[in-house]
Amino acid sequence: MMMAGSRFGSPRLFGRARDHFDWVLFLVAAILAVVGVVNLYSATSVARAALSELYIQQVYWLVLGGILASVVAAIDYRHYERLGYALYAVGIVLLMLVFVLGKDIRGSSRWISIGSFSFQPSEFMKLFLVIALAKYLHDDPRAEGRKLKDLVVPALLAGLPMALVMKQPDLGTGLILGLSFLSICALMRIQKKTLAWIVVVSAVGLPVTWSYLLKDYQKQRVTSFLNPEANILGSNWHAHNARIAIGNGGWTGQGFMKGTQNQFNFLPDQHSDFPFAVFAEDWGFAGCLVLVALYGFLVLWALRIAATAKDRFGAVIAVGVGSIIFWHAFFNLGMVTGILPVVGVTLPLFSSGGSSVLTILMGIGLLMNVSMRRYYV
Repeated sequence: MMMAGSRFGSPRLFGRARDHFDWVLFLVAAILAVVGVVNLYSATSVARAALSELYIQQVYWLVLGGILASVVAAIDYRHYERLGYALYAVGIVLLMLVFVLGKDIRGSSRWISIGSFSFQPSEFMKLFLVIALAKYLHDDPRAEGRKLKDLVVPALLAGLPMALVMKQPDLGTGLILGLSFLSICALMRIQKKTLAWIVVVSAVGLPVTWSYLLKDYQKQRVTSFLNPEANILGSNWHAHNARIAIGNGGWTGQGFMKGTQNQFNFLPDQHSDFPFAVFAEDWGFAGCLVLVALYGFLVLWALRIAATAKDRFGAVIAVGVGSIIFWHAFFNLGMVTGILPVVGVTLPLFSSGGSSVLTILMGIGLLMNVSMRRYYV
């Protein structure tokens, strides 16, 4: 293993890996990023001065993310396997530091500020968790069905950051971490009895989570979702106006920067949580169909990379990154269209935000890494 890793790190073999650059992955991610910047320009075209140049900041974040993605892709991904638990530990420490150094925004303390620079540790924890779970499954590649006790360690790996994130509180990121863990569990062979126990524990855990873990405003979001016409001027304001914007788009859209809901500032958080509503009003059902297809293709391509990976570690990495992108898109599109509660989940490469953009692009770098090196041992 060490010999293979060192051989792979040589310039000659890196050149061979570079010959298999995944242009499909690169182009799909680049298209989403470019369309996202254009959409962000539309979303903030009539916004207050503080938001009017967010699209320029987004370009800066994309450039920095592209550089980081290149670095992540250049280093043989099997080196990350040796650092799996160390990276996870760094992520946990950063999540704990949030409670000491955290910057409070809208009642949530999720950001650490260093001078004028702020970042959100929970975003990077998504990748650290995937790498740690990949290392665990790589070190324990049993073929027989796993019992409940065999899931204790990976469940604890996922449960600790979930608990810290929920404490911030951040329901959306907590859900992403939990569902990414379950997506990776799909790679394991689990006994039927164990699956039954998981269902029972989940059923019991839901009312406990509702009663003791969710904040009042989070409960209000769920109850508002169940009655979408109630409290339109309050908790349902975001979702209500997003649905109007999507309806205004019709089949072909109002045209770029011509969506009335956006131009008259009826869409709150149109740059972060609700950029899809802006896109839908500008480009209509046809544009939305293309956008959803791009996200779907990106996720399927990640699964294809997983299926052709040379080892279990690479396969789990690909599935984990693909699941992060999928669940982000699923929750964001669901809450904007009104089929899911508003949980504050960003749309990958579309929503503004430095930590989110960097995390997704570093994830793309990991996918590129596994894809380029699937031809070698």
